[in-house]
Amino acid sequence: MSQPGGPLSQLRRGHEELVLGLLRKHGPLSRGELGRRCGLSRTTLYDILAELVAAGAVVTASRREAPRGRGRPAETLTLNPEAGQAIGIDFARRGLHVAAVNLAHEIVGSASEPHDANLPWEQRAELAARLVGSLTGGTLNLGALSAIGVGVVGPVGDPDDDSGKGTDGPHPAQVLLRERFGVPVLLDNNTRLAALGEAIWGAAAGVRDVLYLRLSHGVGGGLVVGGSLHRGAYGLSGEFGHITVDQNGARCDCGGAGCLETVASIRAVLDAYRAAGGHSGHAAGVPELAKAARAGDAAALTVLDGVGAHVGGVLAALCNAIGPSVIVVGGELAETGTALTDPIERALRAHVMPVSRHRVSLRRATLGEVAGALGGIALVLHESPLLSRYPAGPDLAKEPQ
Repeated sequence: MSQPGGPLSQLRRGHEELVLGLLRKHGPLSRGELGRRCGLSRTTLYDILAELVAAGAVVTASRREAPRGRGRPAETLTLNPEAGQAIGIDFARRGLHVAAVNLAHEIVGSASEPHDANLPWEQRAELAARLVGSLTGGTLNLGALSAIGVGVVGPVGDPDDDSGKGTDGPHPAQVLLRERFGVPVLLDNNTRLAALGEAIWGAAAGVRDVLYLRLSHGVGGGLVVGGSLHRGAYGLSGEFGHITVDQNGARCDCGGAGCLETVASIRAVLDAYRAAGGHSGHAAGVPELAKAARAGDAAALTVLDGVGAHVGGVLAALCNAIGPSVIVVGGELAETGTALTDPIERALRAHVMPVSRHRVSLRRATLGEVAGALGGIALVLHESPLLSRYPAGPDLAKEPQ
């Protein structure tokens, strides 16, 4: 299928999507039926179909029975779900998530498994291969896509920067997965990829201006501005967790002090709950904290109210600067529900400009822990309008130096 590029390539990709969408919706169709439904010229349609068949995305179905005297039965075409898969992998801080779609762009499965935060990269790659195998029946067939999209924690250098100043060389995930699967590995920050996933398949699908925030073991996010995912000049967009909320606050791993991450990460919230006298059993993890909040535990509600106030203040400042129409909040801490989202909403309304106050919609993320893996798939497909101004990345098919 056509590769991303200029306007003609994008137009052709639009024609391909139109044909694939008709086959996805209606099932097997003849060329004549496709022509009547898609409105493309015969020459354009046949050219598109020839390319889709050659790529393996479309195959010939069984011939239909035709009324006697009407000549040869019409040949029908259908999607080929076995033609290949697009694979996305999210190497989260304490777990690994994978997802797969077929060439018909249907999600065929996802899988997750927790692990220790210090698990070596070699073992993470082995775990990724096992989970991918669980989705693909043990045989990975990337077909015409021939790449894997991967999200990792932390800043990821600019793929267009070949100066060597902004990178320490290939990421271990790229090297190990390239060796294991023999295909290029497209890499980006996993939280930014989660923003991409939510903007394509999730809570903000179809929205042109989106602010995504994930509250997890780290705090970060992503921006969709004017219908395009924003990566930033050096690939560092979305580091919302390092906006200062308390100048006299705790030291942050980034080297600063009082960052949002120091009060709104999982560890910080659970520590604050323990310090507030919360029940030790409820401080074991986010599910227990959420249960305590639902039960009306005063310490849990007080801590989450404070966290929500900090988060809402940061979101309001970002809204005033960027002007999104939708804010999506995800990550494990979002599972605490209204105990967190209500104070976020209150702080947001209190600090955002009055003209924007009733124009910004706050939503919970819907894709869960596989959002980053699905964003990795979108990075491989590179066909969403969200990626129209997004770098495709370096030629990672080359052997790492």
